[in-house]
Amino acid sequence: MTVTISALKVFEIAEQIERNGTAFYRKAAEMFNEPNICNMFLELAEWEAKHEQVFRDMRRQLSELNSKPRTFRPEKTQPDPQVIASLAVFGAGSEPVHKLKNIENVAGVLKKAIKKEEDSIAFYKNLKDFVPVNADKDKVDDIIEEEIRHIKILRQALEHRE
Repeated sequence: MTVTISALKVFEIAEQIERNGTAFYRKAAEMFNEPNICNMFLELAEWEAKHEQVFRDMRRQLSELNSKPRTFRPEKTQPDPQVIASLAVFGAGSEPVHKLKNIENVAGVLKKAIKKEEDSIAFYKNLKDFVPVNADKDKVDDIIEEEIRHIKILRQALEHRE
C-alpha cells in the first residue's frame, strides 16, 4: 500500500493545529477568574498564533517551489502511526473548545493542554520529513522547542495546583 500526502497538506494541517491551539487556550483563559492562569493561557494562545504564521509562511514558500506529493512505500518507509494519530492534535478535525466542555477545574485543563502539546511535538517531529530546506527544518525545531517550553510552563502551573 502506498500513502501519498503533499508537504503543502501537512503544513495546512500544522496551521490548523495552531489555530485550534489558539482557540483552545483562549477558551481556557475565559473559564477561570484567576489572573495568573488567564494570562498564562492568553500568552500560550499568542505563541500558537505566531506558530501558525510560521507554518503559513513555510507553506507559501513550498507552494512557490511547486511542492510535489511525498509517497510512502511500505517496503521502504511506513507512515509513522504518530503522524496519522496526531492529525487530531488540538482537535484538527473538530472544534477544539469542545475538548474543554466537561472540564471544570484548572488542573483538568492543564492536563489536557499538556497532552495536546505532547501530541503537537510528535506531529512536528514527523513534519520535518516533509520540509525540503534545512533552514526550514530549523524553524520547525524552534517551534518544537517552544512547544517543549509550553509543556514546562503548564507542568509548573499544574504542580502548584496539586
